[in-house]
Amino acid sequence: MPLWTTTFEDRTLRNPSDLINLIPETCRLAIGHAAGEPTVLVDALLEGYKKFKKTEFVHMVPMGSCRYCEPGMQDHFIHNSLFVGGPTRKAVAEGRAEYTPVFFSQIPSLFREKMIPIDVALICVSPPDENGWMSYGVSVDYTQAAAESARLVVAEVNELMPRTLGSQIHVSKVDYFVRSERPLLELQPPKIGPIEQKIGSYIADLIKDGDCLQLGIGSIPDAVLSCLQNKNDLGIHTEMFSDGVVDLAKKGVITNRLKNVDPGKMVATFLMGTKKLYDFVHNNRDVLMLPVDYTNNILVAGRIDHLISINSALEVDLMGQVCADMIGPLQFSSVGGQVDFVRAAAASKGGRSVIALPSTAKGETISRIVPHINSQSSVTTSRFDVDTIVTEFGVAHLKGKTARQRKKALIDIAHPMFRDYLSFQGAST
Repeated sequence: MPLWTTTFEDRTLRNPSDLINLIPETCRLAIGHAAGEPTVLVDALLEGYKKFKKTEFVHMVPMGSCRYCEPGMQDHFIHNSLFVGGPTRKAVAEGRAEYTPVFFSQIPSLFREKMIPIDVALICVSPPDENGWMSYGVSVDYTQAAAESARLVVAEVNELMPRTLGSQIHVSKVDYFVRSERPLLELQPPKIGPIEQKIGSYIADLIKDGDCLQLGIGSIPDAVLSCLQNKNDLGIHTEMFSDGVVDLAKKGVITNRLKNVDPGKMVATFLMGTKKLYDFVHNNRDVLMLPVDYTNNILVAGRIDHLISINSALEVDLMGQVCADMIGPLQFSSVGGQVDFVRAAAASKGGRSVIALPSTAKGETISRIVPHINSQSSVTTSRFDVDTIVTEFGVAHLKGKTARQRKKALIDIAHPMFRDYLSFQGAST
């Protein structure tokens, strides 16, 4: 019997509820990200919520129940959101939760340098291999840095967590374990409508054989992937990918063969999808899961030839400024990796960054190409960084264009019903 098994068995809690006695009533916890959320551990804490007093949950995208953000919980739990999502948006807007603006790539350094010191890391990992190594599975991102920085590490060892190659943690580095067979959190594929499909087709026309893709999440990235069936030797270096990549990999469209950085490997830092995706990455030697301060590092991604960065926006103004994280004063999401990859694509030999968005919102009553970014919102990607903007009405190449040329290019891809208004507003600025 390997020596590590004694450590594993001795530190395995019989009941998840025992976790409550291990954690101080006031502390800061980092929770594994997205589909890597340790839901059994989080639920155990919520069952014993009365013990805790202003305990801070540091988390990015929550996919679990997120009950710690419900009204009435703020005396026990304070959610510090590093990326506002659907379950946390209202709590942040109402002041029952906090929001910390930060580039995704910089979160690990916040933990390691104690700018946000972590008392407890709650993580979800695969079962240990014969040498005691456990995979972070679908969530390496900041989860690894949290585990390496926390004073106390509790791991939910989930039999269903895929063993992904790349980053691992040894059983000796974990203080306590809880066994689990709970199905991983899943994100179902989004519905792709005609607008998204049209945008996807425009972006696909910009992608050449051998390009390396960075993709965001949602219906537009999935629409892009659906239009790439006839491409060859594409690569992936991204912060995340979902089910849409699986089909292209199986068809031989994505080979990573021509990548000059991590050749032959599909590189990401977290995954969000269905069991189809999780089964695909399990023990897949073609997939490399690495920390976000590697995947999103401009000095790494910028060395990749022909990097095509594809991200979304909420609105774009006639100067080319992009807002992707706020709707007026409402913090809708966050910057994530958009700026990192926009700048990496600019540094890449043959690279290009694309910002894609439908031309309108709220049933075609609001233009998302606007004269000026809302005065209560923030600029996510500056006009000095922006490259290419795409809507369902076409492609606007902004890099190297004068301010006047930019306005015309953006008005040309706005919805026709708003073009006269935008032309009038643009003439006065």
